Amino acid sequence: MARRLRFNGTGSGVNGCPSVHEDLDSGEVIVHGPALTDPDDIGQLRHLNGGEVAIVVPRELLVDFRPKEVTRVPDIIGLDEFDRLFTQFEHTAWRLETRRRYASDEATATYAQFTRGEPVNWDGVDAAWCAERREQTALGKRFERARIIDSPPTAGQLYLLENARRNSAVGEKIFSLPRADADLLALPAEDFWIFDSRLVALLNFDQGDNLLNVELITEPAAVLRHAQARDAAMHRAVPYEQFAAQLAAKE
Repeated sequence: MARRLRFNGTGSGVNGCPSVHEDLDSGEVIVHGPALTDPDDIGQLRHLNGGEVAIVVPRELLVDFRPKEVTRVPDIIGLDEFDRLFTQFEHTAWRLETRRRYASDEATATYAQFTRGEPVNWDGVDAAWCAERREQTALGKRFERARIIDSPPTAGQLYLLENARRNSAVGEKIFSLPRADADLLALPAEDFWIFDSRLVALLNFDQGDNLLNVELITEPAAVLRHAQARDAAMHRAVPYEQFAAQLAAKE
């Protein structure tokens, strides 16, 4: 069975070598780079056994991208602290949404209206949330989301396409991305917010698609991985209006 490898980073901005990957199940680290080939150099190595290859990597690669702890202890934050992130950040808040449904959506009156085929009335829904978004965007801050959508879309994903009208009205920019493109880009199968390209709030869900807790990630290499996922997603994502029009044209 193939390993589940995660790309941690590279010390090269040109050819991607040398690089560090991590086995998500075993925790083992895989490093690749140019082989050490000079016989005099190889002769100085101790305990180099048959089948082993010595490689050369910059010190910075291991400093920047190796795991920093033998066993990482998640930093779980409370929902109040999570909420404060949306007013304390300085310039950008960006979210990746990967799930096919969210239990919290299905408990709302607007979801019931949508599934009955009625016009959705967003007036007065989450008024405090909407006011906060308007206040923050008035300060010049940016809120953006990229939502992964299946083919065909699930009921929950179609609801969020409708919901994007409400979010856009209060200053968010919403983008859509086909899951096939997300898979080609090897985007992580997790929901997260990234704030100021400095910290990540990872949203953990249970098997019933309920938000379980929020994990704060500040390790630079881990934040960089999420920022790289954001950049890859935005390379393929399109404004939700364009995606909705394309979807309607197929019907």
